[in-house]
Amino acid sequence: MRDVRIQKVLSEQGVCSRRAAEQIIREGRVKLNGRPVSLGDKMDTARDLLTVDGQRVYIPRVQEKMYIMLYKPRGYITTTSDERGRKTVMDLVSDVPVRVFPIGRLDKDSEGMLLFTNDGEFANLLTHPSHGVSKLYRVTVRPHATEQQVLQLTQGVTLDDGTTTQPAVIQVVADEPGRTVLEMTIREGKNRQIRRMCEAVGLEVIRLRRSAMGAVKLGMLQPGQYRELTRSEVAALRAAAVKGKARARTQQQQAAAAAPRPVRAKQKKGGARR
Repeated sequence: MRDVRIQKVLSEQGVCSRRAAEQIIREGRVKLNGRPVSLGDKMDTARDLLTVDGQRVYIPRVQEKMYIMLYKPRGYITTTSDERGRKTVMDLVSDVPVRVFPIGRLDKDSEGMLLFTNDGEFANLLTHPSHGVSKLYRVTVRPHATEQQVLQLTQGVTLDDGTTTQPAVIQVVADEPGRTVLEMTIREGKNRQIRRMCEAVGLEVIRLRRSAMGAVKLGMLQPGQYRELTRSEVAALRAAAVKGKARARTQQQQAAAAAPRPVRAKQKKGGARR
C-alpha cells in the first residue's frame, strides 16, 4: 500500500503506539530505506524498507486481523518484552499464528480480561481516553468498606497526583467484617486506577479482576486461557467506542454552551471624540 504514514505503520505492526512512534521518529531511531524519517513522512509498504534501531519492521502484504481475549493470571506483566526476564503476557499467546500485542494493560498483581490484536486502529479506538469504553472489575478490599467510602468512590475521588476520577458505578457483592467485595464500572484508564481510587478512601485492594469491557464478558475462561473474539463481540466493542466518542463530543458542546460568555463593552455612537 502506498503513501501510508510511518507512525501508522509502526502502530499497526505493534511496534508501539502512534504517540510513541512520533517520539522515536523525533529521536532519529526510525529509518526508511536507510535514511532517518521525519514526522508526517509516508512509505510504500510493499516496496520500502522500514527499520527501528536498525531492526527491520516486517509488514505482511496481506495481514489477517486477529482479536483475542486472554484471562491474564496474576504474576504476569503487560508488556511485549521485559529486559529483566520477568514473565510477560506474551508468553501466554506465543502460539498465536500472527503477531499480536495487548490492548491497554493490567498490572502484575491484577487478573482477568486482557485483549490482544494486530489491528492498530482497533486498539487505538478502544484505548483513546475520550472514547470511554466501560470496564467492569470485581474488587476485594480490606478492611470492611463503609457506606461513606463506597459513596466517595461512586462520586469520584482525588488521586495521589491531584487528578479527580469520573463517577463510577459500584455494586456491593459481599460485605463481611474484614473485607468487602465490590463490582466497579469505570470508563477511564488511568494507571492502576482502581487501586489508587481505593487507596484514596483508605481501602487496600487484595484482589482485582477485570470481568468485562463494554458488552463483552470474560465468561468461563480460566487463568492463562485465551480465545478469539467473535465478529459480534468485535462489532460491539467498536460500537461502544464510537458511542463513547459521540458522548464525549456532546458533553464538550454542552459545556461550551453553558460557559459564561465575556461581556463586550458597548461603543458610543458617533465614534470617539477628537
